[in-house]
Amino acid sequence: MIAGKFSVRTIFCIPLLVAAFLCMTGIEPAKAQSSADTGGVNFTAIPTAADSMAAQKKEHKDTVKKATIAVTHATGKPQTLWAIFIAGFLGGFAAFLMPCIYPMLPLTVSFFTKKGGSRSRAILQSLLYGLSIIVIYVILGFIITLLFGPSALNALATNGIFNFFFFLLLVVFGVSFLGAFEITLPGSLANKLDENSDKGGVIGIFFMAATLAVVSFSCTGPIIGSVLVGAATKGERLGPAIGMFGFSLALALPFTLFAMFPSALKSMPKSGGWLNSVKVILGFIEIAFALKFLSNVDLAYHWNWFDREIFLSLWIAIGILMGLYLIGKIKFSHDSDLPYLSVPRTFISIIVFAFVIYMIPGLWGAPLKSISAFLPPLSTQDFDLSAGVGTGVVSANTSTIKTKKYEELFKRLPKVKGIDDWYDYDQAIEVAKQVHKPILIDFTGWNCVNCRQMESNVMPNPEVLKRLQNDFVILQLVIDDKTELSSSEQFISTVTGKKVTTLGAKWLDKEISQYNSNAQPFYVIINEDGQTLVPPQGANFNIDGFIKYLDSGISAYKGAQGGKK
Repeated sequence: MIAGKFSVRTIFCIPLLVAAFLCMTGIEPAKAQSSADTGGVNFTAIPTAADSMAAQKKEHKDTVKKATIAVTHATGKPQTLWAIFIAGFLGGFAAFLMPCIYPMLPLTVSFFTKKGGSRSRAILQSLLYGLSIIVIYVILGFIITLLFGPSALNALATNGIFNFFFFLLLVVFGVSFLGAFEITLPGSLANKLDENSDKGGVIGIFFMAATLAVVSFSCTGPIIGSVLVGAATKGERLGPAIGMFGFSLALALPFTLFAMFPSALKSMPKSGGWLNSVKVILGFIEIAFALKFLSNVDLAYHWNWFDREIFLSLWIAIGILMGLYLIGKIKFSHDSDLPYLSVPRTFISIIVFAFVIYMIPGLWGAPLKSISAFLPPLSTQDFDLSAGVGTGVVSANTSTIKTKKYEELFKRLPKVKGIDDWYDYDQAIEVAKQVHKPILIDFTGWNCVNCRQMESNVMPNPEVLKRLQNDFVILQLVIDDKTELSSSEQFISTVTGKKVTTLGAKWLDKEISQYNSNAQPFYVIINEDGQTLVPPQGANFNIDGFIKYLDSGISAYKGAQGGKK
């Protein structure tokens, strides 16, 4: 079964890569204007020294811009689409283990093997059935994209109303999995589809797949909702469709493969109370991840009440309840008795309790690097025993500017201990002129998972930290901050044509207009004149690779300084 699953996934890689390529071409570099018509008269240009210098600068700028575009396209969206696909695939596999679907497997396989008559016909019908499941869910994903549109999907990741709605939605889904109620579609719809499934041929098989989708909605609905929420908030125009493609592929594969090899059904575990346990565990997980969306809103809008220790306390409580449920100390109304612990259940219990123990030191400031990307930043924690250890900022950047603009606003922004951050572009330029060092622009965000991974796993590395402290002016531009700009600072974007009213939108517009990217994180090394020194790059979790990038910027800056002399 496993081998078959991987082979089918390989077949579907081709259309997925095509979809990723289409997404990558969302932003195109501006085309050069055509030369003026001189009526057939040719002029010989005699370059001056100034012209040669200008040409060299223009050539360097164009080269850096092209490299920026290439880097943005190479390191951004394909990874995101793969992440969405994998999340959807895992969600589909979890849905398959739900009590609404798993017991239907032998019934469906038996239907095809008996109705098909011959083995080849049964295989063909099962393939059509699996393909119908995929088509139904992918269409659902495309509908989500059409309803919101690609620009709206980009805004969902940081929109307070939508994030709060998603928080409530996931809580409702989680509570439904715990058994409080069931989310179902109208019974008349299921009956109508079931009637059409009696028709012969491809149409009948398609309606049979549609009936499965509707009847199992009480189990799959919350998982589908979670997949769509996660895909939509990534900002990818094809995200919901790719998420549903992964979900439906994982859901369709077992029905198709077991119809091809019905004898393998004998090795599958029988339906029973363990299916409901899977549902309850997923309910706990849904509620735990719902808190991430609430944290997003709290950070972006500066509510300042959902701190890291509160988040961790809730996760620890959920983890303890999950562990007690697994060992049979907690039972819900729809659960069957647990006379003994099975070996798989025992090992899962050990993992859950170990994870809870791992999180507890985080209440006193432990970094918890493996999950730091999902937690509110350590700077939001009130009680941090590590606050006095290694917090001194060792920086040679001594300038006449003593008050940092927006410093009070970004107190809760994730910090790397020992780095002296600035938050305003013009101030950073002035500092760079005084200390004669290049600027590392870090386009970051309150809700950026990859940013948190860079800040917890890459930047604290001694070799990286030494360069950031001594060789750069560090500028953090938060592109999802919701602080309103004063009326005099607001402007109409030349890129989108929309009015820019928030501080985050201002920095996002700068990233798009100057560097042709909207990725987070996105690192740009510039000199005190604002010129890009080396091709920018996105998240780079390879420490040696990131060190090479920093060193290239330092060398380019020193080379340019030598040229000026």
